[in-house]
Amino acid sequence: MKRCVLIVISLLTAGSALFSQKKTVTPVAKPVSGVARPKLVVGIVIDQMRWDYLYRFNNLFKVNGGFKRFLNEGYTCENTFIPYTPTYTAAGHASVYTGSVPAINGVTGNNWYDNLLQKAVYCADDNTVSTVGSSTVAVGQMSPRNLLATTVTDELRVATNFNSKVIGIALKDRGAIMPAGHTANGAFWYDGKTGKFVTSTWYTSELPDWVQQFNDRKLPDSLYALNWNLSLPKEVYSQYCTDDIKNYEGRPFGKEAMSMPYTLSQYAGSDYEKLSSTPQGNTITAELAKTAVAAEHLGKDGNTDFLAVSFSSPDYIGHTFGPNSWEQLDDYIKLDETLGKFFDYLDAQVGKNQWTVFLTADHGVAHVPGFSKENNLPGGSFGETLVKDINEALKVKFGKNDIVKGRFNYQLVLNKGLVDSSDLNRDDVVEFIINYLMKQDGVANAFELSKLAQTTLTATIKDRITNGYYPTRCGDIQYILKPGYMDVGATGTTHGLWNPYDSHIPLLFYGWGIKHGSTNRETYMTDISATISALLHIQMPSGCVGHVIEEVMK
Repeated sequence: MKRCVLIVISLLTAGSALFSQKKTVTPVAKPVSGVARPKLVVGIVIDQMRWDYLYRFNNLFKVNGGFKRFLNEGYTCENTFIPYTPTYTAAGHASVYTGSVPAINGVTGNNWYDNLLQKAVYCADDNTVSTVGSSTVAVGQMSPRNLLATTVTDELRVATNFNSKVIGIALKDRGAIMPAGHTANGAFWYDGKTGKFVTSTWYTSELPDWVQQFNDRKLPDSLYALNWNLSLPKEVYSQYCTDDIKNYEGRPFGKEAMSMPYTLSQYAGSDYEKLSSTPQGNTITAELAKTAVAAEHLGKDGNTDFLAVSFSSPDYIGHTFGPNSWEQLDDYIKLDETLGKFFDYLDAQVGKNQWTVFLTADHGVAHVPGFSKENNLPGGSFGETLVKDINEALKVKFGKNDIVKGRFNYQLVLNKGLVDSSDLNRDDVVEFIINYLMKQDGVANAFELSKLAQTTLTATIKDRITNGYYPTRCGDIQYILKPGYMDVGATGTTHGLWNPYDSHIPLLFYGWGIKHGSTNRETYMTDISATISALLHIQMPSGCVGHVIEEVMK
């Protein structure tokens, strides 16, 4: 009997030992603050990604690619929306990282009319700084000065007494600057004139050696030599997309370059602008991001670092060819592989389960109007000559030229100096313009922005316009387009509206501190920085209106 008991105990002990050997405990990063945090946070914004791409192209994504890694091992928020309009690149990047809306952070679009300065302003314009890394004067006269709230990256810097490093990288200046925030160690963007990455004196007086060495590699020439070839057999593209040749698609590589594959080698050494409109733009962005991780020793010194990466090429490709094109499908297949390799690199460089990443988009995109027309979908082009046409009608009615100064972000700006200094009655002018707009085929509504509160609108639309309204950076008259209508010409498409095709975006988390799962409850772009702030145990950004997505975290 005693021998039997010993045998049973021995077997139980052995089983317990085997069980304990299989159980793996994720090592916890030990920052100098003593608070458990990941070694590195990576924020990824895909410039122009519709949420439905995750599932529309799901069968084509690789198991070891980036998107499947998020879906199979991370956490996805399936109903994430942009809570303001207009849904543009600068506003999107600013909102992701401030947890705020244009009505608070001041970034009301890529461009806006500043009523105090009495001129049009680009979101990152700053003539007090200079270009670093290029002889192209204007490309580096950029900074986050126009962003009126702090970012989660700023708050991380402050929380660690500026010992955490923050680096922002993108092809577009606004895609690097807005996420990096005001206090970043560096933000770097692409100069299409020279094929080099640059920065401004806001961040440094000299380009870091590692960026200079990266530029010296002349990767754009090497990437052009690869051309743009199909990733999959042609039959696959036919299953997921329209025909390769469509008259409503743009032709950025010349009138004769009508279909894939595209020869890019001809641009080496001469035209570096074209790179942005190819998947090679994603490749070079990821390569610079990897270089930054190694050169800046991100995630190595006991303080949590932050790498903000924005992939700009999907936006260039999407605007030109549309969401149903061979080009955009191929772009996302290649981007999936690029992300997978980037994550493998982070595992090797920073350590598995030692870094946290989120992925979202700054906006979605509408169908190309030509695509909608041929498939009997609502929508169309609108307003290519809107300001010219309205001013001509106003001249006939009131006898004055250029009463409307311009249009920005689906808003018209009145020439207030003219209206105030003449015998014009402002109310009569506004009423005439609104009546004119309401007669246009693509317009659903139009109203004076200062009277938004009194205007009858659905709660969703009113909230989103309110959240996008910063008085000194907005126009006088707002117009709302019918679903599917876009401010575009004969080819390509765009975005900017409240509708789900523009505002329903992906939101995925993966890595340290993140559990596996998903939620279908409604979440918002503004929740991202609140959630990352909670994960890192730091203060939310100064204008944050988002809420922590508690389900995401372990």
